Amino acid sequence: MKCFARMVMLIGFLVGFISINAFAGEGLLMNGAGATFPYPLYSKWFHHYEQMYPGVKFNYQSIGSGGGIRQILEKTVDFGASDAPMEDADLQKAEGSKILHIPTVIGAVAVAYHVPGVSKGLKLTGSVVAEMFMGKITKWNDPKIQELNKEVHLPNKDILPVRRSDGSGTTFIFTEYLSKVSPDWSDNVGTGKSVSWPVGIGAKGNEGVTGLVKQTPGAIGYMELAYAIKNNVAVASIKNKAGNFVEPTTVSVSAAATNVTLPQDYRVSLTNSEGTKAYPLSAFTYLLIYEKQHDTQKGKAMVEFLKWATHDGQKFASELHYSPLPSSVALKLDETISHIQVGK
Repeated sequence: MKCFARMVMLIGFLVGFISINAFAGEGLLMNGAGATFPYPLYSKWFHHYEQMYPGVKFNYQSIGSGGGIRQILEKTVDFGASDAPMEDADLQKAEGSKILHIPTVIGAVAVAYHVPGVSKGLKLTGSVVAEMFMGKITKWNDPKIQELNKEVHLPNKDILPVRRSDGSGTTFIFTEYLSKVSPDWSDNVGTGKSVSWPVGIGAKGNEGVTGLVKQTPGAIGYMELAYAIKNNVAVASIKNKAGNFVEPTTVSVSAAATNVTLPQDYRVSLTNSEGTKAYPLSAFTYLLIYEKQHDTQKGKAMVEFLKWATHDGQKFASELHYSPLPSSVALKLDETISHIQVGK
């Protein structure tokens, strides 16, 4: 009887284990592409998830938000990723099913600089940053920058703006913010994943911009915060809507989402938001998936991964300098994810 009982327990354990892993199939490969902004976190997630469920593998190409949107529309990937919410015109191109935006974490776009003799403490306003990227402020000791940094010795050195060369959600966040705080920028450059830059040089991905700023004295650029911290690049404090100079941190990024009303489709702007401690270049980053999943195995695998990422996966966010989803958002996402249709 004891042997029989042990056998029953063993069978029960195996059935439970198989049920957890059944969605994976053997060698199930999930293909994704898009944003470089959350890539450090997604890499961690995918690696950890693959260790828990060896039958599921992820192949994620960090090609920029523009590429992620394009590939999900073309259905060449199982999921896309973007920091810029898809526009209505693009959403209308989706065939067979609508595309869902699943916010994963909140991140910061840091304004990073390489000024000889100034390793920390630089303060900037959005309007000054706009003039730097428009070529209207060309020297680091310009009176407008010096006025904000009276205790800092700024060199008589040329400013080199560095920006993305690829379609980028990070660019969207940066240009959206500048459009909100600078009418000149809004009228002459505008907001987008790609814009016509008046000056500067381009680099591919957050990795490329970070590397170029780090290597080039006089450079200023924008990048996701994790890239700046990992590469020991100095970042500026930016004046927020309340008039306070705020550094990008997980705390100040979370503060940017505190008073924001979340729409049903999660497409919302966090730039220049209210709050005395809010960092003004903050944003959700999204996974993009079809509501109707026609591949049953992949659909089930994606649903299970999304459940894990929006709850257990959040514990990895802060260590990589992202802010976890507010609990209210995670709970709201439970309902959204439960409505994903799997199979024909």
